Order: sequence, then C-alpha cells, then structure tokens
Amino acid sequence: MSAFDLRGASAPAFASHPGYRRMFAPGELTLGLFLPLRFYEGDMAVLTGQAEHIKEIERLGFAAVWVRDIPLFDPEFGDAGQVFEPFTYLAFLAAQTQHIALATGSTIFSLRHPIDLAKAATSLDQLSGGRLILGIASGDRPMEFPAYGLEIGERGERFAQAVKYFRQLIQSKTPAIQSPLGRIVDADLLPKPVSGAIPLMVTGASGQSLNWIGEQADGWLTYPGPTHTREGPRRLAEKLRAWRQLIPDAGFRPHMTNEWLDLVDDPDHPPTPVQGGYVLRTGRKGLIDLLEQWREAGVNHAALGIQFSQRPVAEVIAELAAEVLGHFPTHGGPSLQLRW
Repeated sequence: MSAFDLRGASAPAFASHPGYRRMFAPGELTLGLFLPLRFYEGDMAVLTGQAEHIKEIERLGFAAVWVRDIPLFDPEFGDAGQVFEPFTYLAFLAAQTQHIALATGSTIFSLRHPIDLAKAATSLDQLSGGRLILGIASGDRPMEFPAYGLEIGERGERFAQAVKYFRQLIQSKTPAIQSPLGRIVDADLLPKPVSGAIPLMVTGASGQSLNWIGEQADGWLTYPGPTHTREGPRRLAEKLRAWRQLIPDAGFRPHMTNEWLDLVDDPDHPPTPVQGGYVLRTGRKGLIDLLEQWREAGVNHAALGIQFSQRPVAEVIAELAAEVLGHFPTHGGPSLQLRW
C-alpha cells in the first residue's frame, strides 16, 4: 500500500501481518474469544486467573482474543465490559503469549485523539510482533461524550476524521496533516507498525454510509442478527454481498461477527435465544451449524463471548477446542521474532 493511499486495504497489503494472516482467508472462518471470560459484577476477583486461561486458549489453537473499549461504567447501561484499558491489557497479554492475534472490538475513535490512538496502537503492534487487529467504532454509550467534552451528534464526522488522521500518522514517514482534529508539520510518529499498516475493522455503521465502509474499511465487524433460525444468516449474507460489491478493487476484505453464548453440556440442545435475544443458549451441534451458516454467508471470523455460560470457564473452552475448533481451524502465517 502506498503511504499516501488512505483507503481500506485488500489482503495483499496485510500478507506479512501475523495477526491478520492468523485470522482471515477468503471463504474460511476462524474462531476467537471475547474477554473478559466472566463479567465484572462489582468484584475484580472474577478476573483472577484469566491470563492463564488465555495462555491455554492460545495453546489450543484459537485465532484471536478480543477486548472491548469502555472508558466509563454506566450503571444504567448495565455492562461494565472489559474493565481494563484495552491497549494496556493487550500489552500485558502480548507478554503472556506468542502467536494469538490481539483484537479490539472496538476502539472508540471518536472519543480520543488520533495521535494518542496511533501511539498506543503502533507501540502495542511492535511489542506483540505485529499481532494487533484494530476494531474501531464511533461509540454507543451516550454518557461518555459529555464526559470527554464532545457532542454525541458529531461522533460520525469525528470518526471519519480520526480514521484519516490515524492512517496518515502511521503510514507516512513525514506526515503533513491539516485536519479539524489538528495540524502536523515537520514531525513524525514513532514507532511505525511492524508490517507497515494496522488493519482497521469498522464496527457497524459508525455513522458512515455503506459506500464509505466499502471504500475505507480494511474489514467490517457487525452484529449477526438473529442466530436461532436460518433467517438471520440469510439476511447477513445479503448485507455482506451488498458491502463487498462496493469495495473499489473487488479485493478480499474480511467480515467478523460475534455471539454471546450459554454453551450447555447437552450437545443436542437446540439454539434458543435467552435474555431478550442477547444470548444464545445452545449445545455444540447447534453452534457448529450456526458457524457453518456464517461461513457460507461470507463471515471470516467469529468472536464468541462465553461470559453468560453457566458452566466453568475451563470446561467451556475445552469443549470448544475439542469439538468445534477443528471445523474452523486457525490459519498459519508469518511469525515475527520479538526483539524487545
């Protein structure tokens, strides 16, 4: 990719990116896990031992672990989310692992300045050996915007400005930037990404048109729609076809989706929506069938959240690895030797 081509990039631009190569290939689907493995409900002890689980997740061959970016806990929203600041936590996990992709789902680009985002992202990318996949979003928690002194109604415009600024910073050797978010003359950002770029996976609409997402996103992360019937995957397939028709070079761009699971021990338990459809209760056969439908629809990676599973974390991870992962294997790819 040219340093001055600030549009989304097709797969060849990330051919040497270890995280991207581990997760994505045309016509294939890989599996990752969302963190935390159990939700925070007022006691940090619920996260005890999570790093050891993540080492096991890597050893078992999952493609990625995902963290969310939720700066403030809004009790009215009801979900404390990741708790740890995402770049700090992924840096900690990078030191505990060697190969697994480290993904954000999603970094709120409209809340923070692109210089700070780029400095954190490129530092993490270097420290992890090029394993960072950056899901990005415009934000969905209204109380965060006044806390940052920002107008929520401007989040879509600010998001697009931040994406352009971010790419200029990380891809240009001597960026000359004139943006509503700031001006740079005769200065540079260090470090640069290991592979020359960091994949930016736009989440949902993020206040943009489908045309913009087709032109600008390195990949697309969306909610799947209903997952207990075949109608949801069919609708998802239509949406992905419409998006991919708008990619300028018709090249490969990956799609990602996620589901919160209550994986029960009965393998034949039918897919059943619970908690208002927010969680899917299912046995492994129903999960495998859903994942196969997603793959057929054009999904390239599924991030599974097991926070709502009633069984022990280690038991759920072991079943996913033994019974499900083999159907959706992680891809090989370059592995960079850490120098730090």
